[in-house]
Amino acid sequence: MQSFLHSLGESITPVLKNSKFKETGVLTPEEFVAAGDFLVYKCPTWSWASGEETKRRQYLPADKQYLVTKNVPCYQRVKNVEDIKHDEVDVEDEGGDGWVDTFHSRVATTQLEAELKDMTLNDTVRIQPIEVADDDSDDDSDDVPDMDDFEDDNLQEDEESVVRPKEEDNILKTRTYDIYMTYDKYYQTPRMWLYGYDEHGRPLSERAMFEDFSQDHARKTVTMESHPHINLTMASIHPCKHANVMKRIIDNIAGQGREDLPVYMYLMIFLKFVASVIPTIEYDYTRQTEM
Repeated sequence: MQSFLHSLGESITPVLKNSKFKETGVLTPEEFVAAGDFLVYKCPTWSWASGEETKRRQYLPADKQYLVTKNVPCYQRVKNVEDIKHDEVDVEDEGGDGWVDTFHSRVATTQLEAELKDMTLNDTVRIQPIEVADDDSDDDSDDVPDMDDFEDDNLQEDEESVVRPKEEDNILKTRTYDIYMTYDKYYQTPRMWLYGYDEHGRPLSERAMFEDFSQDHARKTVTMESHPHINLTMASIHPCKHANVMKRIIDNIAGQGREDLPVYMYLMIFLKFVASVIPTIEYDYTRQTEM
């Protein structure tokens, strides 16, 4: 029912034409594409996808319908993370329904400011050359041992000295997630979708996926819904609060006397504040790039 009502709302909501990013924290489709291009440029783990032709939105380029990154590791369950709520900050003030631990606990303000200062569309990424040893070099060649000099008995392992794995319950079970970001026409913000797999590559059940979501947000901010471009039901972080949180971040930056946050940085910041919802999924590769 929720998905049906949302689809109905999208169908009657006009496409946002004029930028209201600074005023309300929302995006036009063109701004979403610009922010997506910048994210792909800075973080090549992300890429654009076209999705199914019958599900494409006409207000987005055919080859840039949504963003995706796959095989993102999730090393542990949320319940096993100690001090997960350390230094929580309530971004929304109204009735305690706001986002907690969204911006301050995951990314220090000073680090974010450094990233905002250095990340511009006109920057050129400097690739550090990799030093490869010259195969023709004779340096230290006399020090290389001849493997034929080793006796077979030196290669035999004492069976009792072999380190064997502990019981299966103590083995780290790494899950992976495919993460998608779409443009939500109704809320005029990005929307995140997640689809998980166990250590054997099998799809996770709904119950298992919710083990990797903050319990403050599970089944409230995070719900199971149909992906708008793929015929799959996925976990989705509901976008109803996204614009309010982004507006507060914009205002905080302006209050510090800094230059206005450029709109193409939107998704870089978005990925950081939604980390509170999925704190153990290691998707944030938006580290500062050396320029």
